Order: sequence, then C-alpha cells, then structure tokens
Amino acid sequence: MTPEEILKYPARVLPQHKREQYFEDGYVSVESLIPTEVLAELQRVTNDYVDESRAVSASNDRFDIGPGHSAESPLLRRLKSPDTASAVYWKFSTGLIADVAADLVGPNVVFHHSKLNFKWFDGSDIVKWHQDIQFFPHTNYNVITIGCYLADTDMNNGPLAVLKGSHNEPLFDQYDVNGNWTGMLSDDDAASLDLNRVAYLPGPAGSITVHNARTLHFSPPSQSRTPRPLLLNCFTSADAKPYTAHPDPTENAYRIVRGKAVKWASHDPRPCQIPPDWSRGYTSIFAAQAGEDRTTEAA
Repeated sequence: MTPEEILKYPARVLPQHKREQYFEDGYVSVESLIPTEVLAELQRVTNDYVDESRAVSASNDRFDIGPGHSAESPLLRRLKSPDTASAVYWKFSTGLIADVAADLVGPNVVFHHSKLNFKWFDGSDIVKWHQDIQFFPHTNYNVITIGCYLADTDMNNGPLAVLKGSHNEPLFDQYDVNGNWTGMLSDDDAASLDLNRVAYLPGPAGSITVHNARTLHFSPPSQSRTPRPLLLNCFTSADAKPYTAHPDPTENAYRIVRGKAVKWASHDPRPCQIPPDWSRGYTSIFAAQAGEDRTTEAA
C-alpha cells in the first residue's frame, strides 16, 4: 500500500499528524503512550530475565551476553525473542502496539519478530549506523520497528537516533570490503552522513519510537550506570512478503495480528541488498558489528 492509501484509513492510536510525520521523515516518536499497568508488568518480567541471565556464562538461544558478564555484574545485551519468552511480551506485541503498526503499514499487519536490547555502561553497548531491511528483505518497504523504552531514557543513556528522510534515499552496503557481513555502514559511509539531519529520540519510560526499515539509525553508548532496556517489535504489511529466510523465526513469525491475510504481494521497484544465509544460525547485531561472527556467503 502507498502512504496515501494507508492514511485514508481511520487512525487507531496515533494522531494524524504523527502518521504523516512518519511517512515524511521515516520515523516518529510518542511520549508516555503505554499505560502504567502495562509498563509495570513489562518491567517486572524484564527484571526477572536479567536475574535469570546471571546463571548464564555464554550466549545461547535466549540470552546474548557481552564480554565481562557475570552473576555479580550481568551484561545482558539482548533477550532474544521475548514474544516466546513470556506471555506478557506477546500480549504487548498483539495489543496497543499492533494498533500503532496498523496506523503506519495499513489494516493488515504481520508480526515479524521481537527483541529486547539493553545498554549497560560498559563500552560494548553502542549500536552503529545501519538499516534494518538488509537483514530481512521484503517485496516492499512497509516494514517497521516499534521500540518501547522500559526505563526513562535521555541523552545520558543512549537513546535511539535516526537520520531524517533517509528512508527515501538509497540503501547502503552492509558487507565489508572482504565480503563479510557486518550489519552496519563502513566507516567511510558513516562519515559521509549529514549529521545535521540526526534526530535523537529520548523519552520517559512507556514512550515509543517507530522507524521504517530503510531509515538509518544508531544509538550512542550509555553514560549512565542504570541499565536502559528497549523492547522492540517488528511488523510488516501483509502485502510485504519476505525474499529471504527469517533470521531468527519463532512460532509467532508471520502471524497476522491485525486484519487478514492477502492474496497479492505489493512490489517496490527499489532494490534491496540480500543478507547472508541465516539458515545456518543468527546471533545478533551486536555480534555482527563487533566482528564476533563473520559470514561472507550471501543467500
């Protein structure tokens, strides 16, 4: 669906000017959108998983841990697939947030994946400039990620930052010169960005950020010793069909969470880079950007 077609549907959650801003800029944020009781439940289950990670000594299919992780000082970079970790997370994915998705991709919404990223004031928590769609190409670009801050987030603890308007510009190569997948821009490409167009998206706990899968984004390292969790849910329009294997599918991948399935795919003529063959396993963007795993063979 085109932006004009999507905007003709009545808004479910977002004010119309926020919907229009998303299509114009490639991102939007809304402060304190999540009800207090919903936020409290998400915070509770998240704290439980941080405590559970203390017993883990290496990354596994649930936890992605950083260097220096220990029971005394947990360094959980990511809780993988929270949609299957707890019914609380899945209820959130299919609740208010799915209505937000429908406001931006159209009435027929497909769940793609979720993840819960942390920042811990250890130097390993920076997420470098990248675009999401090269990780999971689709037939069109009605693909979004909605983030929810589970703790107050300001410039001191690494908010999401986006490059305004970059969703309408060419995609970048996220392989290095040797053909290794890095999941990020090269240093030269990152240096070429117009930083005057960068928008930082802080907000109190319960605020959301939304960015298109083509939008360039990163997050700086935290300067705070208080962990900053960001719960992320990715959705697509039902007429956006995947070109390649899902990087990390769960039982909920490709479920219709609003509207209905469609019989026709919509194709955007703009090309998209193909990622590596994820069927051999996927770790995380942290591992890719840190060079902890290197894959040269594309799908």
